[in-house]
Order: sequence, then C-alpha cells, then structure tokens
Amino acid sequence: MYIRKSSLRFSSVFLVIILFLIFFTSKLIWIQFFRSSYLANRAEKQHKHGIKIEPKRGTIYDRKMRPLAVNVSVHSLFANPRHMTDEDKLRAIEKLSALLGLDKEFLKSRLGRKKYFVWLARKLDSQTAEEVRKLEIRGLSFRKESKRHYPNQYLAAHVIGYAGMDNKGLEGLELLYDRYLKGESGWTQILRDAKHRELLIEKEAIPARDGFNIILTIDETIQFIAEQALEKAFIKHNAKSASIIVMDPMTGEILALANRPTYDLTEFADSRAESRPNRAVVYVYEPGSVFKIVAATAALEEEVFMETDEIYCENGEYRIANHILHDSHPHGTLTFREVIEQSSNIGTTKIAQKLGASVFYKYAKRLGFGRKTGIDLIGEVSGLLKPPSQWSKTSIGALPIGQEVTVTPLQLVCAISCIANGGVYMKPYVVKYIVDNTDELIKKFEPEAFGRIISEDTAQRVKEILKGVVENGTGRRARIKGVHVAGKTGTAQKVIGREYSHNRFYASFVGFAPAEDPRVAAVVVFEEPHPSYYGGTVAAPVFREMMVDTLKYLEANDYN
Repeated sequence: MYIRKSSLRFSSVFLVIILFLIFFTSKLIWIQFFRSSYLANRAEKQHKHGIKIEPKRGTIYDRKMRPLAVNVSVHSLFANPRHMTDEDKLRAIEKLSALLGLDKEFLKSRLGRKKYFVWLARKLDSQTAEEVRKLEIRGLSFRKESKRHYPNQYLAAHVIGYAGMDNKGLEGLELLYDRYLKGESGWTQILRDAKHRELLIEKEAIPARDGFNIILTIDETIQFIAEQALEKAFIKHNAKSASIIVMDPMTGEILALANRPTYDLTEFADSRAESRPNRAVVYVYEPGSVFKIVAATAALEEEVFMETDEIYCENGEYRIANHILHDSHPHGTLTFREVIEQSSNIGTTKIAQKLGASVFYKYAKRLGFGRKTGIDLIGEVSGLLKPPSQWSKTSIGALPIGQEVTVTPLQLVCAISCIANGGVYMKPYVVKYIVDNTDELIKKFEPEAFGRIISEDTAQRVKEILKGVVENGTGRRARIKGVHVAGKTGTAQKVIGREYSHNRFYASFVGFAPAEDPRVAAVVVFEEPHPSYYGGTVAAPVFREMMVDTLKYLEANDYN
C-alpha cells in the first residue's frame, strides 16, 4: 500500500516537471523564433541613446561685419525621474521653484512621470546652471544648447526680428532667411548601461551643418544715429508712432531703418503687440504735401510747365466741384518753383489739372506708388493709388496734394531716391551677402534698377526745386551749414472713420544730401505728434540731426 502511494506521488511530480519543461521549452522556442527580433531591438534601444546635435544658427552682421544677432552657449536642465527617490523629487521641487521661479505643480507633474528624460528648464545662463549643480540633487543633469542673443537689444529690431526658444526664426530677417540661418541637425548614438547611465561612447554620428551667416546693408553706426534722433523727437513731440529710413540712393541699400514704438529683442516675449510691426514697411498713411513731388516731376518731364511759369493761387481758396480747397497760408501769384517751395495746395492742383488725370497717375505709378518695392522684408504692403477711372470729381484736387492715396515711408524714400540719383528707380534691399563659416559665398545680392523713370535733366531740375524748399520754403529746419540739402515737407490730416481729423496729423520730411552729389536719402514720418504737428517743425529737424552725424561718419570712414 505504501509502495503504491509512493509510486503515485512520484508519477505526479514527474508529470508536473514534464509539463513545466514543455511549457518553458515552448516559451523559449516562441521567443527564439518569433520574438527574437523585437526583443533584440528593444534591448538595443535600451542600451543606445540617440541624441540630436543642434546646429549653430548663422550670425547676422551689419555691413562692417559687426554682429547684430549671434548664438551663445547655454545650459538646459533635465531630470531622470526613474532614478530619483521621493525625497530627491521633493527637494528638487522646493529648491528649483525658488531658484528658477518655476511653479511647484509644474515640477511635480514633470517629476511624476515614469520616464528617463524630462525637460525642466531650457537655456539657462552659466551662473544659474552652476547654482543648480551646487544643489547636488540626484537625477538632475544638463545638456548644452545654444540661444539667440542680440547684443544691441533694441537696435534695428524691426529689421532683424527674432528667433524663438528652439532657434527658429519668428519675425523679421530671422524668419525670412530662416532656411539659410538655421542649418541642419545632426545625430549621435551614445551607449548606456543597464541603469541608463551614458557611457560617453559614441557608436554612430552624423555631424550637424551650421547655418549660413548673413551680411546686411545696414550700418550699425548709422542705425544708431537714426534711432537716437528719432527717439528724442518721438518723446519730445508725444507722437503715437514714428519711422525713419536711411538709404543709399545710388544702390538701393538700406543703411538704417527704425520705428517707434520699438522693443528689446532679448525680451521679445514680453513686448507689446503694437511695438513689433515694422511700420516703415507694413503701415500706410496719406502722405500730404510730400506727394507734391509727383506733380512737379510729371510737369517738368512732360514739358507742361517751366520753373518760372506763373500760377495764380487764388489767395488761398479754390473751388473744385462742390469742394473748396485751401492753402495753409494764402498766396496770390507764385512761380512753378515757388508753388513747390511754399507747398501751395492750390498751385499744385492747378499743375495736376493741366497735366490731366491719366498723366498724373502714370508718373505716380512710375515713382513706385500703388505697388510694392520688392524689398526683402516681411509684410510689405502696396498702399492705395486709384486709377483715374475710380476718381471722383474732386480727386484731381486731392491726389496731387497727398489725399485719397496711401503710401509707406519706404515708397517715399525710394521715390525721392529716383530724383537724387538722376532718374533711376532702384530696388531697396537689406541683405548683401550670405556666406558659410569659411566665408565662402553662398549668395550675393547686387543693386537692381527697375529702369529709368525720368530723364537726368528733369531729375536735376526737380533737385534744384527741392533745394529751394529747404533754403527758402517749408523745409528750412532741415538746412545744414555748408551742405546743400534737397527735400520736401508734408503735413497730412489723419483720417478717423471716414472724416479728416482737425487735431490729428502725420508730419513728414523726405530728402537727400549733399544735393549736388547725393550720398544719403531719408524719410522721417511721425503719427499724431502734438502740440507741434507740421512736417517742417517735427520731421525736418530729425532729418537734419541724422544727416549731419551720418555725413560726418561717412566722410571720416572714407565710406563706400
């Protein structure tokens, strides 16, 4: 009986062993033949860690190779929650929230994840990173990255724009030329042990390609001169906004471009929305009397008037259809030259009436109004220039004096440059070269002429009239001792709703110097300056201050 029970017990144990052996053998066969690839790949992933190699974003330089936007090395903090105890996590939450200003709930959420890698704070400076290291909290580490830095903060902010946290261009040239600046990421694989610790052994690597560098037409010194002059007047005249553009009239190169209000590129995330638009390119306004250069140019080119021809200015009141046109100061008889010098609305309207709507419109188009200039900046608008078929009975008295037409400051400086350079419309541009890190040329941008707009003779005659505006007329505050300046003032009522305001104005001045051999053309525009609001009072002095310092700088540096 005892032997029988023992035999039964032995058979049962043996059967169990056989069943387990069959089960594990089957499991091994399943793993070996059907799961081997999956498990091998998983093991490889656990021991190999792919790291993205960030390329260095290209530098933006001014025309003299002075950096305007560069990348600097920074430190980004990450954590390995799987290697942190609850005590480590609590300590990290308390210390990092105080040191980095991070929300405790944010840190708790990040550290509560069952992951080997989570970002806690990106792109910290060296001093802050060192303070975190001194905490000696297990599971925290740093990875080197780069951050966009703007050494001049506000300078040329609306030209340069900015790049975000991941070095992606978001505004200005940073956005427009992002594909050149950003470069291409690389990759490397680092071996890790079973506890996911990096062994600093590279298995494979694809190097990053750094971004290309961009050299601008902007001159840092002229940009500073222009911004300084604009800022002082912006504050003095309590203006809502202001713009200035400085251009080489012979080449179309933009030497400076600034707007107010502006913002600090290093703190762009905290800037106000109204401070970021590039008003000189993306905003339009009715230009007022600066637009009278169109009628003057067309009349001389078409030989409809001579400079000495007399025009009766109706003593300040002139009826056009059902509208009475006024001059700011009543005039009797003026010569053609004096009409422009004294900025007579009535005299200019009579010039346009003799030209005819179609001829006036033709020259307005030739001088670049009603279309984009093609500048390499984001968001340029074309403004409004109605064809004669859309004019009303009073339009012939409105468009020639800068009403019922909208322009950008950029269009105005391009138009005045046509007169300065002898009658050729030059395309404006802000990028001269694109080069790689070995200075090998990738792309070059040359001056581009859109064609001759007026004859050299006409350009010279208009130039002489614009010299008279500064010497004898409304632009006296733009005069520079020892230098002949040519220019035109403008004071325009601002349109509020569908009515012209009687207490809100645009004040403008556009001109160039030296008049005999122009080196610099510029436009200055203020929106709603007060209590002074005339272009000759508000904008012309800014032009003068900028031009005096710019010409001194150009002469001292034997500029080209």
